[in-house]
Order: sequence, then C-alpha cells, then structure tokens
Amino acid sequence: MANVQLNHIAKAYAGGPRVIRDVTIDVKDREFLVLVGPSGCGKSTLLRMIAGLEDITDGDLLIDGRRVNDVPPKDRDIAMVFQNYALYPHMTVFENMAFGLTLRKMSKVEIKQRVEQAARILEIEPLLHRKPKDMSGGQRQRVAIGRAIVREPKVFLFDEPLSNLDAKLRGQTRIELQKLHRQLNATMIYVTHDQVEAMTLGDRIVVLRGGDVMQFDTPINLYNHPVNLFVAGFIGTPPMNLLPGIIQQRNNRLTFDSQGNTLQIDLSKSVHHERLQRHVGKPVILGIRAEHLTDAPTSGDRPFFSSEQLPFEAIENMGNEALGYLTIEGIRIVARLTPDRAATLSPTAHITLFWDLDKVHFFDAETELAI
Repeated sequence: MANVQLNHIAKAYAGGPRVIRDVTIDVKDREFLVLVGPSGCGKSTLLRMIAGLEDITDGDLLIDGRRVNDVPPKDRDIAMVFQNYALYPHMTVFENMAFGLTLRKMSKVEIKQRVEQAARILEIEPLLHRKPKDMSGGQRQRVAIGRAIVREPKVFLFDEPLSNLDAKLRGQTRIELQKLHRQLNATMIYVTHDQVEAMTLGDRIVVLRGGDVMQFDTPINLYNHPVNLFVAGFIGTPPMNLLPGIIQQRNNRLTFDSQGNTLQIDLSKSVHHERLQRHVGKPVILGIRAEHLTDAPTSGDRPFFSSEQLPFEAIENMGNEALGYLTIEGIRIVARLTPDRAATLSPTAHITLFWDLDKVHFFDAETELAI
C-alpha cells in the first residue's frame, strides 16, 4: 500500500477565490482517513485533487514519496469509488468489475481470478451474472467497490459512497467497509458530510470548513477535546450544547453567568478554574454534551452544578436512552435522561438537571478557540 502526503495544498479556479487554502495532511500507510465537513467545505475537491481529477494550484502531493502533481490519474495507481456508482448498465457485474483490467490487457485467467476473489470478499458471488438494473442500491455499491478492489491500487478513494442508501443500509454498509479495510489492509481516504460515518469509520479524521482544516485527530480526541467552536458543534450526536455567557469573579468565587443571568454556575471546584482566571470579565461560550447534562449525577467524586426546575419542551424516549429538550435564554439545550425516569415525565415537566463541571468545555467568544 502507500502513504499520501499533502503539503500546503491549495486550489483556486480561474478568476475566483481559493476553495482550498493551505492544507497539510500526512495519511499513514494502511490508514483509514476520513475527510468530513458541511457542504461546500472542499472535501470532495481535495479528494479529486488526490485522484488527479482536479489540478493543484499550489503545494505538493506525494504518494509513497513521489511527487504526483502532474502525473495523469491513470498513472497514480489509485482507485476511486463514486457516489453514483457509475456502473455500465448494459454490462453484467462480472463485466463491470473486469472492465478496467480488460483495458490493461490482462489475461482472462488473471481477470477471472481477481474478480472472483473480490466478489468473495464482498459476498456478491451470486450476482456476477446480473446487470445493475436487477440489483438494489446496496448491491450496486458493492459492485462499485469491487471494481476498485480488483485493480489492487495503492490507495482507495471514496467520495460519499453511502449517501444514496437508506439509513439502515448505510449502517450495515459501514460495518462492511470496516471489515473490508481490515481484510485488504489498505490505505483508504473517505469523504463524507455525515459525522457519524466519520466517527465510526476513521482511524483519524480531518474536519474541514471553508477550505481550511479545523482539526486533524482521532475520533475520540475530536469528541472529547475539540479545538474550536465549530468542531465542538459539528462532531457528536446530538451536537454539543453551546451557551454564551461571561466569566465573573465574586468573593473569591469564579462563576459562569449566562447572558440573561438564568444560570450562575460556580466554577471554584472545576478543573478549568485556573485557565478561566485569565478570562474574568470576558465573554465565553460554555459547551456541554448531553450525556454530561443529566437528571442524576453520574459520580459523587466530581463537582456538579444543579439547575433547579427547568421546563422541558419535549422528551424523546427511545428505550435504551432518552433525550430531553429545553430552552435556556432562547437556546435549545439537550439533556440525556434515564429512560425509566423519562417514561414517568410529561413532555412539559420541570426537572432538576446536573451539569458535570469536569466535562464542561469553554471557548473564547471572539476567537472561537478552546480555552
């Protein structure tokens, strides 16, 4: 397989601004790397630049240490799986998977061996003589992946390959992609706008926004240690709760006061106390995830703040978990409730919530960077 290096990569179209500004990423050999971000952030453009389908304006792209900026796509030893499958409708599955190998003038024996091996890996052997119109979306997607596998490339590129599938099939196919990565032991770069896909598939994740890298890290570090407000609000389901306010010093006590003074949270025992001393009198954003804002404290060893009798707007009880929705100063907040307790509450109930102060995040309101 191969490692892929993007060194200060930039992309600009004629007469327009740079859509990719200054991206540096080192994809390790055999790594599953995910590029994630909202529509228009540049993730697909970046993938197409790696594939050679878009020119690179500035910077260097290296595959196994070889600069490939000017190397044609067919000579980069890369296989790409597209969102729309791009299968030939008049060909069988076998013919679709074999087409690229036929163009290379490989022997029929080797083509048959490679196609059958890929079909076994993807569990589509019974489909080899069908045509695309006779298959489901999930089966077509496997064929498209199989067409990439038979080429035995150095790098696999996936451009939102699951976006045309329904929710249940997406979940199943995510598991298949994880198994496939382990079986092939391959370098894979995967583009998606779905942060759940990113979190479940990636060894490491690049979070993009407006052509810039916001954070490049492991899924667990992105979730637990977001470097800025954008990553905090983008990664996680449900998203992190974000509440603006100000840090105040009162009688040697450090507090977070929400903008409308609905909440005054004592931070004197918080692990953030020392860092927040430098932000007294400054506007900040408090962030807390739903599992750290609950109807019962999870541990007696950590400091908690209890907010008295807040009214819920709605409660979603899903059996294994329950989410309560409420509004604080016009901002919707989500709390995780114990399912048994949620079952006894009316949708407009008032309840005391416990805020785990060791799990609270703070962001500078001006720079949006984590404090």
